[in-house]
Amino acid sequence: MQMVSLHPPVCEFGAEAVDFDLPGVDQQRWTLGRCAGERGLLVMFISNHCPYVKAIRTKLVRDTTELKGLGINSVAIMSNDTVNYPDDSFDNMVKVAKQFSFPFPYLLDESQQVARSYGAICTPDFYGYNAAMELQYRGRLDAAGATPDDESQPRELFVAMVQIAETGAGPAHQVPSIGCSIKWRSN
Repeated sequence: MQMVSLHPPVCEFGAEAVDFDLPGVDQQRWTLGRCAGERGLLVMFISNHCPYVKAIRTKLVRDTTELKGLGINSVAIMSNDTVNYPDDSFDNMVKVAKQFSFPFPYLLDESQQVARSYGAICTPDFYGYNAAMELQYRGRLDAAGATPDDESQPRELFVAMVQIAETGAGPAHQVPSIGCSIKWRSN
């Protein structure tokens, strides 16, 4: 099956984060308020099978761990159709979260309503919010794309989120993420 790479639109500064109530791989339910950090929240739409996500999982762990120390929490949401894409099943989400020691909740959006309400179109798709839960970043992690473990690129997402933690505002210049389309159910 061929993977089509998509670019999400640029940041709509000030857009409010949409609340959710989703099950996590830790057997707990998570809401926006429960996930939010003192200085903001990074909402990530990811999946298990996408090569773009596979290439950045260790970077996600590194960056989200460091951001937590700055008051920015993170949450990952998996919204793909798990029937036609069994690699993205809840059981496989549990395995991936354990394998990479995800330091953030990994949630299943089985109805796909959360992805639709955020306007997510690909994995990975990143949304960086300030303490007021206003959107300040919608860009890529870095320029490495699907190149696994390429550490040579500037840490664009991390630097933007540090700026948001310190000032409440994201950078004016943002490069959209690139990734695999969200696998929508055909019902």
